[in-house]
Amino acid sequence: MSSTQSTVFVSGASGFIAQNIIKLLLEQNYKVIGSVRSNNKAKQVHSTFENNPSLSFVIIEDLSKLTAFDEVFKKYGKDIKIVLHTASPVTFQATDLEKGILIPAVNGVKSILNAILKYAPQTVERFVYTSSVLAQVNPTWTDFKNVTINEKSWNDSTWEGSQVDSLTAYSASKAFAERAAWDFMKEYGNEVKFKLTTVLPSFVFGPEVKIGPKLNLSGEILKTIIHATSEKQLPSVDTVLRVSVDVRDVARAHMLAFQKEECIGKRLSLVENVFTLQDILDLIHTDFPDLSGNVPVRAPVSNEKMPKELFGFNNDESKKILGFKFYDFKTSVHDSIKQILDAQK
Repeated sequence: MSSTQSTVFVSGASGFIAQNIIKLLLEQNYKVIGSVRSNNKAKQVHSTFENNPSLSFVIIEDLSKLTAFDEVFKKYGKDIKIVLHTASPVTFQATDLEKGILIPAVNGVKSILNAILKYAPQTVERFVYTSSVLAQVNPTWTDFKNVTINEKSWNDSTWEGSQVDSLTAYSASKAFAERAAWDFMKEYGNEVKFKLTTVLPSFVFGPEVKIGPKLNLSGEILKTIIHATSEKQLPSVDTVLRVSVDVRDVARAHMLAFQKEECIGKRLSLVENVFTLQDILDLIHTDFPDLSGNVPVRAPVSNEKMPKELFGFNNDESKKILGFKFYDFKTSVHDSIKQILDAQK
């Protein structure tokens, strides 16, 4: 697929992953239309990319509306060749888990797919949905013995059963939303030109395209760690999120997801590392000696109560299709911390 001024629509363009994708798209001469929630967000993201004329924005305030993307594809559908749907609610403060997390995630997928069906069924050629490794794993599972997670694995949460806490709801929302995309293809695949690929990142480390006062989730965790002066101030990473990948690999995978024919109809699982809080502390004391006098040397014992190898993870199929070497954990976290420290100078 030729990149010369082909138009790519990126939903959730202000996000950590999305901005790394946009960086690659612009470097490869694509024209990008990004959706954001406000004009202020549009200005911020455009400034990040030095007001690049190949980047423009549309405002979509509410993903939960089933007509949220209609106007976009009614207006630009004849030009858009590729759709990258990265937008999804990432909040762990929602009081109503159904309205705050589940419904917006699922309706966002349904809305954008139905808008394409109505206004651009024969012009959009590829659709990439940003799912999550959490669509493969249910965080409420208690027994991981002899469990191997691969591209065929699914989070088995129910709609009602997922509404116990924010993490469980978010995890389930990614599975429900991804299933909605695959179900759409089963029902309407003969009526649309585009082919579907889903990308399932694990916990994402790595540098921002341009660092600002508010960091992405992994950046905020690392910032908390490098400013901790006691074990009590260290954040917990005692969770199934302890499998990770670098954001630069996630962005590259999204590019290949629509550029490579082998990716059509695939779930691309992005897992490279298993880590503990102690791994991060060890790296800080090795790579950033100036922090050694303040940052704790040891993680609290409570943070290691889950085994480091939470479960077997096999994404060999995804790696074979993508065909590139992933960033290792140390490089990913080192580059993140260095960027944070450089910004504080």
